[in-house]
Amino acid sequence: MPFSRHLIFSTLTVAGFCSLASAQAQRLHEAPVSKGGVIHQFNAKLSSSVSNSPPSRMLGACDSIVSSLTDADFGGGSFTLQAGFAEEEIAGASYTIDPSQFPIRIDLLEVIAGTNGANVSTTTEWSALFYEGTPRDGTLKYIFYSDGKILPHLTIPPGTNLVNVQLLVDPSDPEQIYLNDNGSSTFSVAFKIDRHNNQVDNPCLIAPPICCNAFPTTDTGGLQYPQNNWLYAVNCGIFGCAAGWTTFAELPSLCRPSGDWAMRATWTPFGCGELGSCCLSNGACADDTSQEICVQNGGLWGGPGSFCSDIDCEATSDEGPCCFAVTNGCIALEATSCLAAGGVPGPIGVPCSEHVCFPSGAVCFPDGSCLEDMAPEDAEALGGIFAGDGTVCEDVFCPQPVAACCFGNGFCLELSEADCQQAGATWKQLDSTCDDADQDETADDCVDSALEGDINGDGFINGPDLSELLARWGSSDPIADFNGDAIVDGQDLTYLLSNWTG
Repeated sequence: MPFSRHLIFSTLTVAGFCSLASAQAQRLHEAPVSKGGVIHQFNAKLSSSVSNSPPSRMLGACDSIVSSLTDADFGGGSFTLQAGFAEEEIAGASYTIDPSQFPIRIDLLEVIAGTNGANVSTTTEWSALFYEGTPRDGTLKYIFYSDGKILPHLTIPPGTNLVNVQLLVDPSDPEQIYLNDNGSSTFSVAFKIDRHNNQVDNPCLIAPPICCNAFPTTDTGGLQYPQNNWLYAVNCGIFGCAAGWTTFAELPSLCRPSGDWAMRATWTPFGCGELGSCCLSNGACADDTSQEICVQNGGLWGGPGSFCSDIDCEATSDEGPCCFAVTNGCIALEATSCLAAGGVPGPIGVPCSEHVCFPSGAVCFPDGSCLEDMAPEDAEALGGIFAGDGTVCEDVFCPQPVAACCFGNGFCLELSEADCQQAGATWKQLDSTCDDADQDETADDCVDSALEGDINGDGFINGPDLSELLARWGSSDPIADFNGDAIVDGQDLTYLLSNWTG
């Protein structure tokens, strides 16, 4: 069934001071601005592009918790506008929590975005992404795209404005954003610019114009969590910052934002409240479930202290949608009657008008590929992620697999194969990592990737190595005579440039 729910999208313009800083070194900008606050709010019904899977063991309801890396005040204050942020780039944050709190339900995502002296009204198409684990090493579970209809695009009037973009899941909706522990006790949220209001030029050469676009922000309190802030940057080759997912700690100083992303997530763990049995629409029963969570999953709660061994779920089942493959039709039936008639039961209490009987759409696979016209159960059996009913690969963001990308004397980043090739480094096989088990300061999977052309031995082939070569021009110094012809000349320069890493 598709993942459909009522969500509320709202924006809050906050007072504050902004400076501009790019995530790409060649697009660095800074400019102080200030603006008073005005509140904007929008309501929308959203359909997820990734199917919802309730936790394998439903638990009780708890108080919500806010996870944040920033010290910024979301009601007003000072921020840094990341004005070099281009289309297809993503801001992300990872939060590590007590593993006993999983599974968790995401209730609210907030991101501060803004404009600086825009001379037009800016409309930004954006996405919200949710991961089990980190964005680079974890699993993408949910993507929500603004389409201007179901989920509004972000529209900001001319001038200087800061906006709190809020993606809120209606707590009364039976289907929610659930994230499980993938073994890292970590979950991640992210905000992506799908399309700027005005980006005509190559962002690697010319940044999106400040006059006409909105950008995400960081705080002004200094970078406190470099390992937990993430940037997915466009690929600008050797002249840009690291492409793909990179932590702020891994970015060169000229590319690294000066603060933490101004975003936060509100979530609810499962493990509190009065618990009892819950009869599900498929006839199964779950113990240790709160009434709230049982109802949210379309079940019938047996009361506090009840157990599945004491409950006859078939006798307590209520009507829900019943789908028939022969006609693709749907009628309201109890689950037991539906099964007896050869149908496929849906969630209790949901009308046929709000239920998709046999969803089919695009599926993302671990190798980064995408296939269309697949059912959710087929996607799960093949290890893929269903992107939602009616979706096509052209509109789906499938993360590319990452592995060890080796630079010179063991320096390693976990990148996609395409990004690694663009950087002129050596990409290892899938499942390779940057782990250094023997602690010799060289990644174990990179010990055989010596970097020829690294004259100064810093693990990179870049400007300092070019200076070293030019200083030895015309000599026979073997350290710069790469082809061994006893003279440092144009052939050696060509060799160095062809292995350039930046």
